Amino acid sequence: MCGINGINLIRNRTGIYSRLQRMNDAIIHRGPDADGEFVTESEYYSLALGMRRLSVIDLKSGSQPIFSEDGTKVIVFNGEIYNYNYLKEQLILQGCSFYTYSDTEVILKLYEHEGPDAFYKLDGMFAFSIFDKSTNKIFIVRDFFGEKPLYFTKSSEGFIWASELKSILTILPIRSDINRSSLSLYFQLTYIPAPFTIYNGISKLLPNHFIEYDCINNNFEIHQIKCQPLKSYKIESKIEAVKKTYDLVNESVLSRSVSDVPIGAFLSGGVDSSIISFCLSQHQSNKIDTFSVGFKNKSFDESEKSRLVSRLINSNHHEFIITEKDLTDNIDQIVLNFDEPFADSSALATYLISKKTKDFVKVALTGDGGDEVFGGYNKYYMGKLNQKYTSIIPEIIHNNSLKLIEKMLATKQDSRGVRFKIKKLLNSVNYENDFYYNIISLGFNERETQFILNSNFNYLNGLQYFKDKIQPISNSILNFRAIDKEISLEGDMLTKVDRTSMLASLECRAPFLSKELWDFTSRLPDSYLINRWDKKHILKEAFKKYFPKNFLNKSKKGFGVPVGDWLRSELRLELLKYSDKSFILNQNIFNYEVVLKLIMDHLDSKVDNTFKVWTYYCFQKWYTNIYIRE
Repeated sequence: MCGINGINLIRNRTGIYSRLQRMNDAIIHRGPDADGEFVTESEYYSLALGMRRLSVIDLKSGSQPIFSEDGTKVIVFNGEIYNYNYLKEQLILQGCSFYTYSDTEVILKLYEHEGPDAFYKLDGMFAFSIFDKSTNKIFIVRDFFGEKPLYFTKSSEGFIWASELKSILTILPIRSDINRSSLSLYFQLTYIPAPFTIYNGISKLLPNHFIEYDCINNNFEIHQIKCQPLKSYKIESKIEAVKKTYDLVNESVLSRSVSDVPIGAFLSGGVDSSIISFCLSQHQSNKIDTFSVGFKNKSFDESEKSRLVSRLINSNHHEFIITEKDLTDNIDQIVLNFDEPFADSSALATYLISKKTKDFVKVALTGDGGDEVFGGYNKYYMGKLNQKYTSIIPEIIHNNSLKLIEKMLATKQDSRGVRFKIKKLLNSVNYENDFYYNIISLGFNERETQFILNSNFNYLNGLQYFKDKIQPISNSILNFRAIDKEISLEGDMLTKVDRTSMLASLECRAPFLSKELWDFTSRLPDSYLINRWDKKHILKEAFKKYFPKNFLNKSKKGFGVPVGDWLRSELRLELLKYSDKSFILNQNIFNYEVVLKLIMDHLDSKVDNTFKVWTYYCFQKWYTNIYIRE
């Protein structure tokens, strides 16, 4: 586990090594154990590859970069390949020899034998780059789900890529402008999914894609990694599906438990983390370590549920209580580490638990991806609800009554209860059959986004890119999951976990994010995933006998954080600074009157605007501390 950087220059090649060093220094948190560099020059270009290493597998001989035997190929790698032992065995049968025990060398040998067509064979989380001197090309690759990040930018001078934006920003000669499509994406979604970034000219590589870059001509092509041949599952009954679910989850946990350093598990008390912790405990000879966070605000606290699971699996349980002081001590470090606006407030708790967990283990398993893989979100009900609602209620009546209904359902505190969920549902109703994009817009809807932005700041709806790309909305859970994989999983969940855990120098692995599990559940009937009102039905059926009766049917909170309350207390003065009239007018991005009302209604407890105000607050924190200071 680490972070990677790379530069190829065809002009102004002086100082390439010092630039690479600055890039590596910017991400030392991703790999505090070691670093590595490779620099080469030719008549046409200068190339530098760098990495920071968090040592997890092959502690003695796994240092990077790693070279081919003839020295013509070199790799730097971020991530873990879970099936590397199997791939290594296959390569040995073909006559390959290895001088390390690392998964990194396996990737390089696989490329040597089969070229980029073999990338689909890799099961894991990764971003890596291979320089092939024989063709003067670089292959830059990102994993199937997008667990590991990869940013890139091209100019007339050359090509730069990195695991984090900060590495690129460190060496760019001038600041890039704000991308307006990305701005609309952020204020609607509260994050910015690939291929967008907040900056013009800098992109994220899409998951399951690779860049083929020509070092001499300074041009590149982006290719989708070809799909792995589907396994022929013969699931003829629900009983068989339940058994296969149990087997696949256990196999995935086992494969993600390979480590040369201590390993534990996050345990929130929800279905996903409880099952992962249970499976890990079955595969370890000693008691495992589990980790959870609690809050003084009991509406966000699930400590008792995590304690119950810990007692059930007999783990060494570590529980950390988060206070407002923890927030004020860490908020700048956490929020600004994303390098662009990011407003998922659970990132605060994820970082704090990662930081505490790092004192005990170096690797932690998580329940991330369980909702996407097994159909665990309330929003997956919304397809049929939207269809029924719009068939009964005429659009004109809905639109005319919406404001009144919103007023009746308005809450004053950050409780996120029934009223909040009903209001979210009604605001998501759509008569044009793209309602799901309203559902996943956790900040402002499209109309509100246009309203809050200054009319001088030309509005571009970034969501249209995804509406054009992804197949039309249907009422199938399969379709909703595909949208979530493309947008929410990559842009929010995985970004949050990667940046916060890596900031704490902790490696997180997500067993539910297995290509085989995704493929398997994608071929199940919707009723196996959501049976009436029972979400993640097949997963619960597979593991229910190992837990107390009805335990897996209890509602969950996850790592929610009461930022709505904090905005009225500890963060109040800073928020008011960001709503100062002269500041906003000088910024020339926002409609001052709209912003002021939004914030004051929240601060005065007239209306709970937690998500909107937090989204605004995180943008202004990024703008003030990163954008105008570059």
